[in-house]
Amino acid sequence: MAENIIKVKSFNFALRIIKLSQFLNVEKKEFILIKQLFRSGTAIGALVRESEQAESKKDFIHKLAIAQKEANETDYWLELLFQSDYLNQTQFQSIKTDIIEINKILASIIITTKQKLSAK
Repeated sequence: MAENIIKVKSFNFALRIIKLSQFLNVEKKEFILIKQLFRSGTAIGALVRESEQAESKKDFIHKLAIAQKEANETDYWLELLFQSDYLNQTQFQSIKTDIIEINKILASIIITTKQKLSAK
């Protein structure tokens, strides 16, 4: 059976968010932004997991669309942390690459599923 790439990537991303949140809590003491980042960054993988048990194709699309919104929000918090100097360029670029890739994969899955749904 083929590996579910979005499931793996979103889970690994959530782990990175947890580790980044721990680092920022200890090093920077920026609790409010960290809570926002933590919530949205870990929600992506949870929604991907939920989509596996979707009741219909429309429900599947809906769950992944919410995951995409959470990914966009996470991107916002990461950008804010970088622009306010809580993350350096190296830290930011490393995790930014991951969230861009996750967003592209989610968009592709949603578009493909919608196309298949409308072709019926």
